[in-house]
Amino acid sequence: LSAASGTIIVITLALASMCLNHLVLPLYRPSNNQDIYRWLLWARRILIITIISAGYLFFYIIKDGDLTGLGFAAFSATLQFLPGVLAVLYWPPANRIGFLSGLATGYSIWFITLLLPILSETPPQYVDSISSLLGAHRDSYWNLAALFSLAANILVFGFASFIKEPSKEESNAAELCSQDTLSRPMREELAIHSPLEMQEQLAKTLGKTTAEREVEKALSALKLSHNESRPYALRRLRDRVEANLSGLLGPSLAMDLVNRHLPYITDDQHAREDIYLIENRLENYQNNLTGLAAELDSLRRFHRQTLQNLPIGVCSLGNDRELLMWNNAMEQLTDISSEDIIGSHLDNLPQPWQSLLSDFANEPAAHLHKQKIQDGQQTRWVSLHKTSLEQSSLGKQNPKQDGQIILLEDLTETQFLEDELIHNERLASIGRLAAGVAHEIGNPITGIACLAQNLRYDTKDPIIHQTGEEILAQTKRVTRIVQSLVNFSHSGSHLQDHVLEQVNIASCAEEAINLLNLNKDSKRVNFNNYIDPEHNTIGDAQRILQVFINLLGNARDASPEDSTITLESRSEEFSITFCITDQGSGISKEAQEKIFEPFFTTKEPGQGTGLGLALVYSIVEDHNGHISIESPVKTSFDGENLAQEHQQQGTRFSIKLPRHEEHEQSHS
Repeated sequence: LSAASGTIIVITLALASMCLNHLVLPLYRPSNNQDIYRWLLWARRILIITIISAGYLFFYIIKDGDLTGLGFAAFSATLQFLPGVLAVLYWPPANRIGFLSGLATGYSIWFITLLLPILSETPPQYVDSISSLLGAHRDSYWNLAALFSLAANILVFGFASFIKEPSKEESNAAELCSQDTLSRPMREELAIHSPLEMQEQLAKTLGKTTAEREVEKALSALKLSHNESRPYALRRLRDRVEANLSGLLGPSLAMDLVNRHLPYITDDQHAREDIYLIENRLENYQNNLTGLAAELDSLRRFHRQTLQNLPIGVCSLGNDRELLMWNNAMEQLTDISSEDIIGSHLDNLPQPWQSLLSDFANEPAAHLHKQKIQDGQQTRWVSLHKTSLEQSSLGKQNPKQDGQIILLEDLTETQFLEDELIHNERLASIGRLAAGVAHEIGNPITGIACLAQNLRYDTKDPIIHQTGEEILAQTKRVTRIVQSLVNFSHSGSHLQDHVLEQVNIASCAEEAINLLNLNKDSKRVNFNNYIDPEHNTIGDAQRILQVFINLLGNARDASPEDSTITLESRSEEFSITFCITDQGSGISKEAQEKIFEPFFTTKEPGQGTGLGLALVYSIVEDHNGHISIESPVKTSFDGENLAQEHQQQGTRFSIKLPRHEEHEQSHS
């Protein structure tokens, strides 16, 4: 009694779940307003009572029947599923039509030859006829009937499978279920793009509470966030939700529900094997591989490690623009981890990499050289190369493109070296230019100086004598400017031919202002010279005057009409700092990085040579000083914050020079 009761309980529970999943739920589904868990519990309880009652009714009908024959008939009925089970594992060409046809044939023969004689009070006459026809004893009839029904099942199953081509879904299922074959899931695009959207779709059938619970359970199991948007992660989430619902609703109904609410966008051209998921499964399956499979896995690991450690960035894209590979060099170049980006769409990459890779992937060109990109505060130069992948599936007569491999080569260091070489070449060209300028200008300047000297003998007019002296002074200044241009190209020897003396900074500034005011056609601006008359430095007065003329001239050109240019100074223990502040539109951050380079200018073509600030920088360096730029001006010269309306304009140049002291006069 105990054994019989235990058997009845176990079988009843199993049958109740099977009937609920495969009979009840496909025909009737609870509404969204119902508590689905409570509904399933009561449905299972009713099925348990029904199955036990049906079992008792069957016992009551055949209580005088042959129990041995009944057990053999039940075993023969179960045996009808054997061809289908073996075909799933060993015969991929089998299909659904063949399986159902063979099953129908086998059960028809089984019902007539085995079950019907048991249910009848007296065995049908065809039992004796079949036994005589087969030449078998009546005791062997049951064996022959079971074998005959199974043989007919196999023949019909095989014949129907041969004449009917398997569908795409059946071929995929056969490949997944084949013996010694790892699961090879397909990489298809989902119609939903987030866990929240998945939850909203499932709520249409499961209800809001149940859908939220199932999605939350799947996210927790896979350790994914609610903000996940990678196609690879969403496919895994969908599979986990379907697996969880299979235990709740049964595999058939769960698959139908998930396919209806979370469908894939069917596209045979883009449906490919999910390489990244296969890689992960191979990693977990490594210890179970033996023989040739283990050797192939070792070869795969070697090739993958080679790609990962290449000193050039490598990324692989599918036809649907999904990222399939992101090697170590790409991680270092972009600061994006492969774990965070693999399996996501190319459009999900952060800028500037998204635009760079997306535009290049769409271009027909296979190479792009020296592309400049701004990655945060850092400027990079990269070269891009790409090649197409072809379909790897067997049986393809005309392979089609199956994705792209893109290579990124970092040329930032090379570009810096090239810029330095170009800069050095410019300096050399300045030297060659200065030599020619000095030769061509020297003779006319000498003639002008001679004519100016002759004026003192040609007339006694004091005004003309004063003009002649001014002409001589300016010719000397022109000569020194040309010499400064020559010295600029000979680093380290700038001050060797110049006399060091005490220089009053305020006087130099005032002289530069007077010279600039001589040009009546220039823009009208106000020069406010607040430099302390007591502030002195040591150096070459003519060259420091040249610094003021260049800086004040640039400040005037950049300032609006009737604006103010301010000159200020302050003294420190060993240095004097003076600054020139204008009220112009300012200088961009990009231009500030190049402002002291030769031939670089922000002025319109024909209005500047780009040599003024380069010479200023050289003169300040020659005097062991330092020059800096601030634009826009945010603080006053004394360090106080300016008003908000004045913080987005103006430029300030600050020059720090050694301070002259009385005991240092001997050096001059």
